[in-house]
Amino acid sequence: MPAMKTPGVYIVEKSAFPNSVVEVATAVPAFIGYTQKAENGDKSLLNKPWRITSMKEYEKYYGGAPSPKFTISDVAKIEDADFKVRLGGDTRGKGKGLAQDNSRFILYYSMRLFFQNGGGACYIVSVGDYDGDASGDGKGEIKADELRKGIATLIKEPEPTMVIIPEVTSLADLKTCTSVQQAALLHCGNKMRNRVAILDVFDGYKDRQDPDGDCIAAFRDSLGINYLDFATAYYPWVQTTIIPDSEITFNYLNKAGKAALVELLKTELKVAVTDDVPMETPEAGDDGSPAGEPKPSKEGQMILDQRANLAKELDNVIEFADAVAAKIALRDGGDEQLKGKTDADIESLVLSERALLNKTLMAVSPLYVQVLKAISARLNLLPPAAAMAGIYTAVDTTRGVWKAPANVSLASVSAPAVNITHDDQEDLNVTTQGKSINAIRSFIGEGTLVWGARTLDGNSLDWRYISVRRTMIMMEESIRLGTKAYVFEANNAQTWITIKSMIRNFLTGIWKRGGLAGASPDDAFSVYVGLGETMTPEDILEGILRVSVLVAVTRPAEFIEITFTQQMQKS
Repeated sequence: MPAMKTPGVYIVEKSAFPNSVVEVATAVPAFIGYTQKAENGDKSLLNKPWRITSMKEYEKYYGGAPSPKFTISDVAKIEDADFKVRLGGDTRGKGKGLAQDNSRFILYYSMRLFFQNGGGACYIVSVGDYDGDASGDGKGEIKADELRKGIATLIKEPEPTMVIIPEVTSLADLKTCTSVQQAALLHCGNKMRNRVAILDVFDGYKDRQDPDGDCIAAFRDSLGINYLDFATAYYPWVQTTIIPDSEITFNYLNKAGKAALVELLKTELKVAVTDDVPMETPEAGDDGSPAGEPKPSKEGQMILDQRANLAKELDNVIEFADAVAAKIALRDGGDEQLKGKTDADIESLVLSERALLNKTLMAVSPLYVQVLKAISARLNLLPPAAAMAGIYTAVDTTRGVWKAPANVSLASVSAPAVNITHDDQEDLNVTTQGKSINAIRSFIGEGTLVWGARTLDGNSLDWRYISVRRTMIMMEESIRLGTKAYVFEANNAQTWITIKSMIRNFLTGIWKRGGLAGASPDDAFSVYVGLGETMTPEDILEGILRVSVLVAVTRPAEFIEITFTQQMQKS
């Protein structure tokens, strides 16, 4: 207050209430990966964490989906086939496989899965685009070094509470994938200690009895033992509905794939002449002439003519449907259909041609439908970490961070990639090494559920459950930030009492909402601070104020045992 030297009235305001601890955000994931672009106006967002709140914002700053391209090839074992080709009298069929010839960029699809499972505010770190250079061929490479650099950019961002790297599973091998995941563990458990990593299992779409080996055992062996309490992992991958069937066309095939498809369709359309069209047999003549050979009916002949014309035009129509890249050359090259057309006109024409061809093939070719379903299955197969980040957000919002993110259904998921039984989950959940893997299971009448809530440090009684770890992070960060106001205050009894009261009020609120276990606040937590209690005279001389907080965090009922015993009849 100013010195009172001039006569008048002076106002003095005094604080009636002490500072309070404000609960920090608990569900703000950071996604690291590759995007179509990374720009805010004329400013680059490459390797810069940027906060968004919706898919619309993502597309504004980072663009749209990648352009995956597949080729069609023979497979050695029919069991490994993506689809089967049965022509003529071949009942077993020939196996065909799909192979993607460009990098598997999945951040865009993972973001859609995140928001559809309840996701909200999050950070994006774009480490590169789909091309990798100016070629525009969509064949940019996913590199471990670039993903690790993306992790490092989050050190200066205090808000994110989760780290997810969907495209780490698209790296060349398990060793490279694990190196990035270990960097994420180091970031979460050593450098920051205020966030957790949600990890995907490399090759997690495979069964554990796969001839190539047990993906879970390989994941556990390669991950190491450091900072496991700051991470959780989920198995298996999930089959999603992120990309609807209506968006799947032959345009997902590369040039060689389209050529192979054309040949298969031509063969199918020709073989189908005697297989599935209405036929009729001419009756014997009155003059004793024998009955004629079966031949297509009028309706059948119309179908045959349609197929014959389609088979004949397949090359031309598909080639024309790919004309966007060379539309100017086509227009100026004397093509009568394109004369006088603008670029926009040609693009519209190409799209209509593609749509018409796709609709026609869907109607007359079962093989084409098979191919599209195989492509859809490939594109919609995604690792589950992004979906889990969305579920964490939804559960935190509705129930609180102390509620285990389990026994919750996954949205936009049709089925897990591998069906897990009760017995299968035993080794996933409880293992000698303690590296628990949370299962995603399908239950009859309930759908696909998250059926596990452990960290990778499953042998620790302190940090076994991910809800406990995340609740502790929330309380630690909230109290740390709240207590920051008392740095350089007098290290005396008045400050100690104020800090103790502030922390107790905060923890009482958590206890009332169910985050701490106990019949009363005194049973749920204790706060100690003061000389002779948490500090020595030497601590005070050195400027140290020590506070000790004990909490009983609510833990999930992972196993429920109900005992039945028969008793004697009483009446």
